[in-house]
Amino acid sequence: MEQKKRSAFRRFLDKQGITLSPKVYFIDAMGSLAMGLFASLLISTIFSTLGSWTGFSLFIEAADFTQAVTGAALGVSVAYALKAPPLVLFSAASVGYAGNALGGTFMLDGVEKALTAGPAGAFIAAIIAVELGKLVSKTTKVDILVTPTVTILSGLLIAKLVCPWIAYIMYALGSFVNTATEMQPFIMGILVSVIVGIVLTLPISSAALCAMIGISGLAGGAATAGCCAQMIGFAVISFRENRWGGLVAQGLGTSMLQMGNICRKPAIWIAPTLASAITGPLATLLFKLECTGVSAGMGTCGLVGPLGIISAMGTESVTMWIGLILICFILPAVFSFIINEVLRKIGLIKTGDMKLDL
Repeated sequence: MEQKKRSAFRRFLDKQGITLSPKVYFIDAMGSLAMGLFASLLISTIFSTLGSWTGFSLFIEAADFTQAVTGAALGVSVAYALKAPPLVLFSAASVGYAGNALGGTFMLDGVEKALTAGPAGAFIAAIIAVELGKLVSKTTKVDILVTPTVTILSGLLIAKLVCPWIAYIMYALGSFVNTATEMQPFIMGILVSVIVGIVLTLPISSAALCAMIGISGLAGGAATAGCCAQMIGFAVISFRENRWGGLVAQGLGTSMLQMGNICRKPAIWIAPTLASAITGPLATLLFKLECTGVSAGMGTCGLVGPLGIISAMGTESVTMWIGLILICFILPAVFSFIINEVLRKIGLIKTGDMKLDL
């Protein structure tokens, strides 16, 4: 009898399109969250930078409006990844807005600070609300009232309950990473660069991770270095197999394209990862590059990482420009190529190991 009940419940979940899977929640949904961040907070930063450079008021207005809907975009992006029906998808905008905006006031260093949960709050609230909305979707004759009500109210309740905790945890984690990098730029430069770079290539979102913890300053520069090392590194070392199409797809797109090849031949990951371990501390110690939030986790994708450095540091420093060109483009290519050639010589990597279907 118990087995039959479980089977019936499983069939009901399948009928409602609910898949209780870590992959769905932490890979698919987080990857979609990164797209929501790109279409709101990140593009807003780019518009703002362009507006300050050109004085064109339309860019400034676009930046303001786009930043204002960041939470709503995040909620919709999560709902889209979870294949939510229309009423749940549209209702998720309110949930994402609430999750992104809510938080709490905390006594930090003797001063009261208001913290918001940001993208992490929007992510958690939207996942739970969307799944609950899908649970009741099209199960009543008044679906147009029931589904939005369940989705929005459950999401708001979850946001009110968890966002203060999320806000504090994300602040503490980001503060630790940022402060530790300021105090130990060599060690943390290596760790942040390597870890964020690896996350970029994995099927999860480094941009979402950096935005969630509020990475900034030198830690943001190290993260940018790691992401650029992965993208430029793979673009260069796989040029034999993928030619110009692969160079553009990986160098300006994503190194995640190599994930299937990495699973088959993990050795191909060595060169870009070691390159990130070199460029990370160079970014923090020598050039003192800085970057903030989602831009730090994008690398050379659409040149967002370099633009983020420019936005954070301005355009007047010659050292910044030299560091940006070396850390984001030249050194990752050189180091990855040299290391990869050594690996080829000793037989760990062969031509064809990094071939992409482009």
